[in-house]
Parts: sequence; C-alpha cells; structure tokens
Amino acid sequence: MSHRKFEGGRLIVASHNPGKVREIKELLASFDASVVSAGDLNLPEPDETGTTFIANAELKALASATGANAVALADDSGLAVTALNGAPGIYSARWAGPAKDFDVAMKKIESELGDATDRSAKFVCALTLAWPDGHCETFEGTVAGELTFPPRGDKGFGYDPIFIPSGYDVTFAEMDPQKKHAMSHRADAFAKLVSACFA
Repeated sequence: MSHRKFEGGRLIVASHNPGKVREIKELLASFDASVVSAGDLNLPEPDETGTTFIANAELKALASATGANAVALADDSGLAVTALNGAPGIYSARWAGPAKDFDVAMKKIESELGDATDRSAKFVCALTLAWPDGHCETFEGTVAGELTFPPRGDKGFGYDPIFIPSGYDVTFAEMDPQKKHAMSHRADAFAKLVSACFA
C-alpha cells in the first residue's frame, strides 16, 4: 500500500494544547516542516464527535487542513485504564474539565479506581496527516504501563505524573523528555507516520 508523502513546507499542528504542540514540534525538528499551530492561526476547535481516537484525529486534521488550506497533523490521544474499562479514553481531556486542570482529572481517576488492585493502563495516540483535498494518512501507537498515586514529577503534561511505563520505575513526568519522546505512544505512532509519509 502506497502512502502520500509530505512534500515539506508549512505544516499545521491541529491543536490548541501548548504541551502537545511543543512535543510534536520537537518530534518534527529534523524534517523540512515549517510548523505552526491551529491555535496560532485562531482556527476554531472542532467538536470531537468521533467514538475512537482515529475518528477524532481525522476530524481535527481535516478541520485544520481545510481551514488553513495546508497539510495538517492532528493527534488524538488519551489514557485507557484497564480497571475502568478503558476510561477515560477518548474523553481524557474532558475529565480535566473546561479549565483543562489535569490535577482534577488525576484525582478523578484515583477516586474511580478506589481499591481496585489492577493499576495497568496504556496511553493511546492516533496521528492523522490530512491534506486540504480530504486525503488522510492515519497511524496509531500505544505504550503500556502502571498508574501510581500521588502524582510525581513536573516534566510532562496531562496524565504523565501518574503513568509509569512498563520496565521503568519513574513516571513520564519524572523522565527526561528526550527519553519519553523515544518511547511514548506519540513516538510509536510518529515512527509509523514518518516511515510512511516523510521517508
């Protein structure tokens, strides 16, 4: 199966989340891309009406691609907790409320888990590269781990302070960002995207 290639130049990161934009910019640093975020362009945030990470990533990428008439990259990602039947999942950002307060979201997860002994979880990331003509290339990545409370570390964003990736004893928020970028769910999806569309 052949994939459409990104030819360089302007690339819209379809996000208004500064942490996510920064992480994607770092992942794109070695490519011929002039990165600008949807937030910088004052593009509206579309309603995330999809029922999967992939559906929401495609919806966001297409909204920015058509809104800016340029290739756009969108990420839809979240935390899937085994004992909560995969919640918060696609609603990960919504659990943080309108103020995007992830301290609130992490407390909610701790409270919902109660005395459940299974603390396994995974981060899931769907990445979509979309063109103004409606063409999409989408890839999904995951990273497995365990949850820990109280939250630890201040280097990441979102749920990073409660997530310890498998094989490690530190949270994503305690880890050197370069190390996290090399192994995260976003890095997994990004590696697939790069080999298909940037190589």
